[in-house]
Amino acid sequence: MIEIRIYSVGKNKDEWLSTALTEYEKRLKTDAKIHWILCKNDSELEKLVSLELEWIALDPEGKMYSSEDFSQLLHKHIETWGKKLVFVIGSSEGLTPFLKTKAKLLLSLSKLTFTHQITRLILLEQVYRAVQIGKNTPYHK
Repeated sequence: MIEIRIYSVGKNKDEWLSTALTEYEKRLKTDAKIHWILCKNDSELEKLVSLELEWIALDPEGKMYSSEDFSQLLHKHIETWGKKLVFVIGSSEGLTPFLKTKAKLLLSLSKLTFTHQITRLILLEQVYRAVQIGKNTPYHK
């Protein structure tokens, strides 16, 4: 089982969002344990993330991947880093320069702009999709 830590600023304010996130956590429960680290502000986010060895930072300037390529990327990182993945989602102001420059990878989910709350859901769905692609299930078809 892999461990996935997702750092972000702010709380899940809307019930529908919490429900959707919980659904994907349930779907992933046999393959991954999701840890949400929700920070109050950018400085707390930077302080906590800096304790990690490596992370993937979500940023509009990052590299975009197809779902298949994202699945390969995650599986490659799991082989390289061990069974732990760390993602960082910035606040509405974006990521601090430290979090961007020290990230192992800058990842963009789209050319579109999303709230950090919606980004959590899109990221979690893509992680689930990546796991399913790796298992060759019909979810991605």
